[in-house]
Amino acid sequence: MNVKSKMLAGVLLSVAVVMPLVSACGSSSASDGAASASGAKVSSPAIQNNGTLTVCAAFSTGNPPTYYTDSTNNPVGAEVEMAKWIANDLGLQIKFQDVAFASIIPALQAGKCDTIMSSLYIKPEREKVVDMIPYLMSGSKVAVKKGNPKKVTGMDDSLCGLKVSAAVGKTATLQAEKQAKQCKADGKADLTVVQTDQTTAAVQQLVNGQVDAYVGETPVVLYYQSKQQGAFEPVGDEFGVIKVGAAVTKGNTELGDALKQSFEKMNKTGDYKKILDKWDMPSLAYDFK
Repeated sequence: MNVKSKMLAGVLLSVAVVMPLVSACGSSSASDGAASASGAKVSSPAIQNNGTLTVCAAFSTGNPPTYYTDSTNNPVGAEVEMAKWIANDLGLQIKFQDVAFASIIPALQAGKCDTIMSSLYIKPEREKVVDMIPYLMSGSKVAVKKGNPKKVTGMDDSLCGLKVSAAVGKTATLQAEKQAKQCKADGKADLTVVQTDQTTAAVQQLVNGQVDAYVGETPVVLYYQSKQQGAFEPVGDEFGVIKVGAAVTKGNTELGDALKQSFEKMNKTGDYKKILDKWDMPSLAYDFK
């Protein structure tokens, strides 16, 4: 079955879009806690440029509260703060690269950054091409207008005959497309998946009544629910619970081990919990054993 998908804003997925964030690409300020290169714990070839940890994230798509840009184009969010903490711990300055989510692993492989911290789910197919260090948990939810007028019960056949919005390339989007095929196979009304290039746009379509539901990562749903109370609500069980990891190029054990140790240190100092609490994400904490 052909899933009906309306692509907004002319997004072109086949091209790797890599853009430096103007406010974040230079050397980090002292307030970011970046140390001098002389005290760095990792160096080339484990990182592209001595003294700097370059992090890829899909800021143009945005995934609040984990990563997005504020009104002045500064990177913010829980994962941004974790990346800055790690750079400081490793004695490095921080630099962010804005990369289209669908092209983010190729960008890493092409040397556009040293690591990916962009709510990247740890999946077997990804672990075949990159090494991943877990640091968060996540999952996906369905959100509907307040009061649930369409009586949606979650990611199931209650969505058949409806229109849902989702961001391009996300796991929840793929699940929605799978459910659309199931609706067709069961002889039920079509589920239309409307894809956008920005998470904010997908959520706004639900708020504006352009779609019946939104599907996306659990932290995104909870974040927007807190910001627009009374506009919409999550329904059904969380699905696709999975680990989130920082990706490094395959075989880059020096950087991978350094990131793992730094995450564990962040957890032991209590700063990991502080960051999650600040962004209302305590339920998504990874269990560092």
